[in-house]
Amino acid sequence: MIGYISDNLLIPILDFFYGLVPSYGLAIVALTLVIRVALYPLSAGSIRSARRMRIAQPVIQKRQAEIKSRYADDIQKQQQELGKVMKEFGSPLAGCLPLLVQMPILFALFATLRGSPFADVPYTINVKVLPAEQIAAVEPKPFNSASHSIFIGETDHVPVIASLPRGNKIGVGDSASINLHTKDGRSFADVLQGAEDPSRFAPSWSLSKGDDVLSVSADGTITALAEGDATVEAKIPGLAARSGFLFIKALGQVGFYADGAINWDIAILVGSFGVTLFLSQLLSGMGMPANPQQATANKITPFMITGMFLFFPLPAGVLLYMVIANIFQGLQTFILTKEALPENLQTILDQQKAQQTVTATATSAGTVSDSRLPFEPKGGK
Repeated sequence: MIGYISDNLLIPILDFFYGLVPSYGLAIVALTLVIRVALYPLSAGSIRSARRMRIAQPVIQKRQAEIKSRYADDIQKQQQELGKVMKEFGSPLAGCLPLLVQMPILFALFATLRGSPFADVPYTINVKVLPAEQIAAVEPKPFNSASHSIFIGETDHVPVIASLPRGNKIGVGDSASINLHTKDGRSFADVLQGAEDPSRFAPSWSLSKGDDVLSVSADGTITALAEGDATVEAKIPGLAARSGFLFIKALGQVGFYADGAINWDIAILVGSFGVTLFLSQLLSGMGMPANPQQATANKITPFMITGMFLFFPLPAGVLLYMVIANIFQGLQTFILTKEALPENLQTILDQQKAQQTVTATATSAGTVSDSRLPFEPKGGK
């Protein structure tokens, strides 16, 4: 499904915007905004639900405990009363459905930006080498990799598959050719004949596992050397992988630190992601009563997630999308926090704020009182 959405929805939108403004960086920004606007109603449902549950959760938990205690011996009555509570405040799971519906599109968008034209596209083929006497008993079954759309022009792209016609099991001493071709069987080499400077799309071949098991030549021919498992990787260069945008040197560049130098453009993108995520979380708490545990999580989570991108790096184009998406999410959250709450929830919120004010005042008064306690005179009474 993700590949279908990418090929039939996201890439055509990308082509459209690139046709208007020939900049892949602007095309990423435009594509991100279009998808976020299209998903606005779904994400708004999740944000509204999270906001309402944050207010109602203490009351829900209190009522659930009371119901379970009161009707401990009557499960049916217990379920009826719990159902009334959910009807009054809504289910905590209500915000999950909108999120689940939009996930395939967001995953497809993520996959699109990690592929051509923004990054080099890898094809991974796992090969098992068997003894020569065993391979004769194996029924050949063609192996096909997942399809990836490869840009060979600014708006010209074709879906390409890597395949082994006789399967990914071969015998020691045997050779086989890994074919790169379109879904209709046309070889990738033939497709490149119509491209400008075909050599820049020539695939590179390497082994990421099993150097002593398999060898691979520059044309994709593999030769089995010994029994075992091996992994072959073919990589097709991305058309825009080396294209820059604003302060970004290359949209396909991966890694905060490479070749002994810091990539400051990646550092800025990663830092911007952390800052925008932190601000988005702060906005989600606007107008809400203080929650120390939630506040601590809001401070720690952005640092944890941001730190992951230093160890699990992403292409610059993907980071650009994530920063733009965070900014959009923050604005959407800010707008939705201004919406009026249902009367029952607004009453609860007012009570929570009033209670918090009373507690804070009492605490402050106690502190001041303690600081003014007279010292007992020396010598007792």
